[in-house]
Amino acid sequence: MKKDRMDHIAQAFAAQKAGVGRRRLEFGLAARRRALADLHAILKRREAEIIAAIAADFGKPEVEVILTEILPVSQEIRAARRHLRRWMRTRRVMPGIATFGTSARIRYEARGTALIISPWNYPFNLALGPLVSCLAAGNSAILKPSEMTPATSELIASIVAECFPADLVTVINGDKEVATALLELPFDHIFFTGSPAVGSIVMAAAAKNLSSVSLELGGKSPAVIGPGADLKQAADWVTFGKFTNAGQTCIAPDHLFVHDSIRDEFVAILRARISRAYGEGGKSPFLARIVNAGHATRLRGLLSDASAKGARTIMGEAGQGNDMPPTLIEAITPEMQIDHQEIFGPILPIFSFCDPDAVIARINSRPKPLSLYIFERNRGFADHIIESTSSGSVGINLTMLQFSHGGLPFGGVNHSGMGAAHGEFGFRAFSHQRAILSNRFSALPVLFAPYGRRVKWLVGVVKRLLG
Repeated sequence: MKKDRMDHIAQAFAAQKAGVGRRRLEFGLAARRRALADLHAILKRREAEIIAAIAADFGKPEVEVILTEILPVSQEIRAARRHLRRWMRTRRVMPGIATFGTSARIRYEARGTALIISPWNYPFNLALGPLVSCLAAGNSAILKPSEMTPATSELIASIVAECFPADLVTVINGDKEVATALLELPFDHIFFTGSPAVGSIVMAAAAKNLSSVSLELGGKSPAVIGPGADLKQAADWVTFGKFTNAGQTCIAPDHLFVHDSIRDEFVAILRARISRAYGEGGKSPFLARIVNAGHATRLRGLLSDASAKGARTIMGEAGQGNDMPPTLIEAITPEMQIDHQEIFGPILPIFSFCDPDAVIARINSRPKPLSLYIFERNRGFADHIIESTSSGSVGINLTMLQFSHGGLPFGGVNHSGMGAAHGEFGFRAFSHQRAILSNRFSALPVLFAPYGRRVKWLVGVVKRLLG
């Protein structure tokens, strides 16, 4: 990397680090609300630019940009401004027997400086959403958007420069080398969204500086279509969840398990629903492009490998260039790459099942997914799967909407992520919960040394009370 770029990174970090003490005193409730209000105003004013930039990067339809990129950030801002006073409030904690005579409280404090590394698939939402939580908690941030969406990344840099002083928020664009250089710095918190493979690299880098981390990763999120499912409802939500953003969504259904008794009927309904949404073949104006040629080649490689090993295409085709239509395939076997790689594209494998426990065993044999979807009107069927598996989140008779619920934590578990985001959970992720204990009339000094007969007798009394 060129020396001037390294110097720029070092100077940006030093400026933010130098302001930590000042921000603890000056960046309180009113200042944070004002900063978020300024960001909200700019987003509304530059909405057309946001839509155009994301369309330039990978052809996302305007409606999808509004619903999945702009509105989620606006909602995060509105919720933070509305609830920030309550989130910041010092919380009182009742004492136990051992701490009788003291008063305890938990104070939410800014961690300090944060690094936010965002991905390409939702380049606006997944960059500025965490930034809202970061600012609500009182931190500064260096934001590293993805180099794969250059138009959006440049626009984010322009918006941030217009809205914030550089010692509060700075955008540093660049490639893998830039990200590596940033990860070498001793940030107080790192928020990374991306693949599990890169997430492990981020975590290893953070460990060198003992930086805390939030990891939003991914994995192969399954959807189970039970024998009692509302098939039209399931087809609607699977079509939405899988093919929004051309399947380039971390919580998209990666594959379906469909009960034998309704399999043929459901597949027919699903095919009709996909055709109604995106047409019969050819390029659809309502379907985003694959982000670049490399990812398109990878997806076609998965299809080719599966086909060569016996998979059958029910609907769709390989497409051309960075365009790929919705594709349904079946007869997947463990020898195929598509059975193990996160697909992250508009290809949907369909498996049949008759025993729910076999589905549960398969889910539990793989890394824990970011999301699990269940379509079934029988509550007991859904509860059995939920209680027998682990995932970051669960959607019942819907897909993806759990991301948008401000009252729910969003995040993975183990392979699919670490920590939680959104709303108050995002505020807490960027906050240090500082324990404060004050002595009022504690009697504990009677147990201090020297440990004579009287102290030993008192310790015996305490032991009987507490032990």
